[in-house]
Amino acid sequence: MNRRSYLQMAGLSGLGAALSACGVKGQGSPAASAPAAGEVAKFWAGRTSNGTVNFANWPLYMADGHPQLKKFTEATGVQVRYQEVIQEMGPWFAKVQPQLKAGQDIGYDLMVITNGIQFKQFKDAGYLAPLDHSKLSNYAANAGPAYTQETFDPGNVYSVPWTSGITGIAYDQARTGRPITKLADLWDPAFKGKVGMFADTQELGNFAMLALGIAPGRSTPEDWKKAAAKLKEQKNKGLVRSYYEQNYVDALGKGEVWITQAWSGDIFQKNVSDGTDLTFVIPEDGGTIWTDNFAIPVTARNPLDAIKLIDYFYQVDVAASLAEYINFVCPVPGAQDRIAQDAAKDASLRAVAQSPLVFPGPADYAKLHYYREFATTAEHQEYQAIFEPIVLG
Repeated sequence: MNRRSYLQMAGLSGLGAALSACGVKGQGSPAASAPAAGEVAKFWAGRTSNGTVNFANWPLYMADGHPQLKKFTEATGVQVRYQEVIQEMGPWFAKVQPQLKAGQDIGYDLMVITNGIQFKQFKDAGYLAPLDHSKLSNYAANAGPAYTQETFDPGNVYSVPWTSGITGIAYDQARTGRPITKLADLWDPAFKGKVGMFADTQELGNFAMLALGIAPGRSTPEDWKKAAAKLKEQKNKGLVRSYYEQNYVDALGKGEVWITQAWSGDIFQKNVSDGTDLTFVIPEDGGTIWTDNFAIPVTARNPLDAIKLIDYFYQVDVAASLAEYINFVCPVPGAQDRIAQDAAKDASLRAVAQSPLVFPGPADYAKLHYYREFATTAEHQEYQAIFEPIVLG
């Protein structure tokens, strides 16, 4: 169980393949995103440290006891009130939007929000503080250089990554009898009744489009209809056992399904915690990638302390310790060597340091795609209306 236990992906606009430290570019066109002249200086002028940060995050995104936060307080004297209050992006935006619209403090100085339709709503409404990059020296020094190429926030004007993850295929080769390499394997009659697909309509539609050679980030309503038809074919032939949420991991481990859509961190954690021998693969014809991001609400009472905490997490040793626990893609490439050093004392960490699920290579990123960014709520609803009947029917 991890952050993906709580994430509903509908409307998610993915991070492109530009996450690689090697600078592999994603398959999409960056949207315009630049603060008005003087906006950064105006926001940060006269800000002082108050010695407090109120931090809103998702569950299971930091080890019990929050060791990184304790060390931050020891180093800076800044106290952190950490709350695991974000369960889904839609309800979170709905909860804080009235206060932000009224120019009121939401009770949090820092939040981790997923790139997607709600991120766009936060940004377009002016609810996110523009970041002062002169205060982000660790980020500048240690982040993968391509992190300035994210389509949802080019130049990291309002956000920097907390972590990211990959959507691909997981399988049990002892049951499939052969390696899985392509999205077509999810439509193979040999696995009738043993295929798992996601209940999340965004992820479900993405894979059908990729199987048809359609890039999700540039897809049209006609493409969505073609993808839905392919998914209906898969369903009508009895190939799909179920449309899963987080419980796909247990179904795969128990052999209820042999092959399934999967999130990278889940499979890594399952193998480490349960001793299973499941395989995660990015299909030859493509997978997708998403990211969760630090952002400061524009009404934050303690933004100076919040940006100090953001930059703290970009210290190599801090990024390494976080990746050792959450096992999702780390935005600090140098953390890999640090984890390898830690593995000399704790052999269980060797798998983390060597895992392409935590530190993917250029060849992996080259196969990853953006998710569709919906321009309007109506467009998102049109997408949902096409794919929801497949899951619910």
